[in-house]
Formats: sequence, C-alpha cells, structure tokens
Amino acid sequence: MKVAEIEYLKKQSAQYLNILKSANKGYYAELKVLNYSELGCVITNMLKLCILALEQDNGQKLSIDVGLVLEQALQLFPTDEMELLDIINEMQIKQSYAEVE
Repeated sequence: MKVAEIEYLKKQSAQYLNILKSANKGYYAELKVLNYSELGCVITNMLKLCILALEQDNGQKLSIDVGLVLEQALQLFPTDEMELLDIINEMQIKQSYAEVE
C-alpha cells in the first residue's frame, strides 16, 4: 500500500470509525439514554425480544442471536444503582420505625 493511501485511510478512519472505543480486553460502545427509566425500557424491550424469539423457535434457525441480546441486556442492567436503592430503602424503613417509637 502506498503512503498516500495509508494516510487517506487514517484520515477516513478518524472521521468515520468513532462508535467503538478501545478498552482493556476489546472495545466498548456507549449507549445514550435520557434517564434510568429509558434504560429500563431498553432492557425490558431486549428481554421481550428474546422471549418472542424463543417462542417463535420451532426448530428453525433463528435470525436473532438470543444469547447475544441477553448478554447485552445483562451488561446494561444497573446493578450498582439497585444496591443504592436497597440502601435508601433500608434507611427509609429505619426512619419509619424510629418515627413510630
């Protein structure tokens, strides 16, 4: 490949290849959502898609990779935020008991 071609490809790559970001063991892509409610809707719809795909599977080869969709939904699930909600809930319960006494 000529130097000019390589430079052209580098320029085009910088302009167009911007979705995947480099990470330690591969790449990641950002998912932009408005809030946690929208994130929940995205996860819910991904799970519904998998349910529908599995229900339609009558021994036919599915064009939907259900495992891949489930893996992505699992990565999107806000585990840390759920733990925070547990902490807030426990604090609320303790405060309610303290007010009753």
